[in-house]
Amino acid sequence: MEFTHRQILTILGGLMMGMFLAALDQTIMATATRTIADDLQGFDLQAWATTAFLITSTISTPLYGKLSDIYGRRPFFLLAIGIFIVGSFLCGLSDNMWQLAAFRAIQGLGAGGLMSLALAIIGDIVPPRERAKYQGFFLAVFGTASVLGPILGGFFAGADTILGTDGWRWVFYLNVPIGLAAMAVVARVLHLPHHRVDHRIDWPGALTLILALVPLLTVAEQGREWGWDSGRSIACFVVGALGLIGFILAERAYKDEALLPLALLGKRTVAVGVTASTILGMAMFGGLMTVPLYLQIVKGSSATLAGLQMIPFVVGIMAGSIISGQLISRTGRYRIFPIVGSVFMVAALYLFSLIGADTPLWRVMLVMVLMGLGLGSNMQPMITAVQNAVSPREIGTATGAVTFFRSMGGTLGTAVFLSVLFNVLPGNIQDAYAEAQPTPAFQQAIAADPSQAETLKVAMSGAGLSDTSFLSKLADPISHPFKVGFADSVHVVYLIAFFVMILGLIVVFFLPELPLSQRSAQQARAEEAAVKAGDAEAAVKAGGAEAAVKTGGADLPTEPPVPSGNPPRNAQ
Repeated sequence: MEFTHRQILTILGGLMMGMFLAALDQTIMATATRTIADDLQGFDLQAWATTAFLITSTISTPLYGKLSDIYGRRPFFLLAIGIFIVGSFLCGLSDNMWQLAAFRAIQGLGAGGLMSLALAIIGDIVPPRERAKYQGFFLAVFGTASVLGPILGGFFAGADTILGTDGWRWVFYLNVPIGLAAMAVVARVLHLPHHRVDHRIDWPGALTLILALVPLLTVAEQGREWGWDSGRSIACFVVGALGLIGFILAERAYKDEALLPLALLGKRTVAVGVTASTILGMAMFGGLMTVPLYLQIVKGSSATLAGLQMIPFVVGIMAGSIISGQLISRTGRYRIFPIVGSVFMVAALYLFSLIGADTPLWRVMLVMVLMGLGLGSNMQPMITAVQNAVSPREIGTATGAVTFFRSMGGTLGTAVFLSVLFNVLPGNIQDAYAEAQPTPAFQQAIAADPSQAETLKVAMSGAGLSDTSFLSKLADPISHPFKVGFADSVHVVYLIAFFVMILGLIVVFFLPELPLSQRSAQQARAEEAAVKAGDAEAAVKAGGAEAAVKTGGADLPTEPPVPSGNPPRNAQ
């Protein structure tokens, strides 16, 4: 079955609405979390709301991919949207932080399928050579969400009540109408032919994956507070390691029916894709999480304004994605784009490491554009390469694997880089104040308002690291050393991310260049079925004359050979 451009755009609209739910939820929560935690009297428990969502969304991602390969994409995509809507509605009803964490876990179960299934469905209906053009729209969704999220989060969190309901609760209720509209569009336009393949479901793999990831993700989020060598952290490491060993044994036993087949991960393109995506996730999430913090603490921007100041980053992502997608479609080559994108990211992370407290904002924004270009040129071409390298029946599993490992890399990067940041921050702030205190400007500011010295003393005792609002109460000469110490600490984070991304650049050089198929996964599956049935006429209709030759129709014209500009398909 071949879809027209108009049909693809219609389906794409429904998929983008589903992905917008997941993307907006992450960015809108970043702004509203503190208000929500204060209202629910659980400020010290707020991290669990994030951790619960992260655990369930990460674990469910490969499950959606595998089950949709067996039973079809449409029902599971609708299920994912439905679960996300229910979870969002329940979150809006929460009376305490523990309820919110539990309901966020339900949300995460839905979010895990929104991303990977949308990418897999595009793989079903669009040939690999054209796929990057359409997948670029998805990055536009994330770009839009990254701008709208902080603005809406700030608006809802700042409103006491809206229509008689606490303002922050609309952070979650907003998902309900968007989700219902997405379900209606998907249910109406997404009709993909699917031939069920009977396989065992890898429940041992799913259970051991949960056993491995729940403690490891928990310690990644909570380890900085617990202490990495505390009893709880060590217990999580041990249980997670045992679960990981059990998962590997389960995958070996289930072979091709495994949740994440080891044979699939053994293919060169897939292996490079998941490894590069893990490193990309570390560098992307671990590095970029500090940009909004820099804008708010050093530049004094509000959360809403910081979101708007991230627009250059969004522009870079969209430009990189659109340009790479168009060039892939025209040339049939994709390998160069992850390499160029990784080079851009290496350069951007190094430039970020040079940014100080007094760096003009326009320079910071230029580096954001470069970082965005790198991400846009990297993420979608890598998905296209992996989908092109696997069997049409493995697209869901392969797409889920790449998304899963990217999420794991992001979690690991966030945990490591936040730990580094908060470990070096106190010392750098003290050094900056020790250097500033003898200066005339600092002494004059203290003499003009002695109460500021007391405010600074309280902040330096440790409270300043959990609540930086005191900076707005200080004169510039007194607050500036704090900003210098923070900027110096951010340098360390970006230097680590820089070296991590160099490793990612080395990995993508191993990505093979395979000719991009001219057929979508749906056409390829129809061709396979026709070939097995020996129906040359149906094979020609489904996948081209090449399929007819396979069935014995040698008198029919064959598909034109791959242009000489493309290298031969080699072994993976």
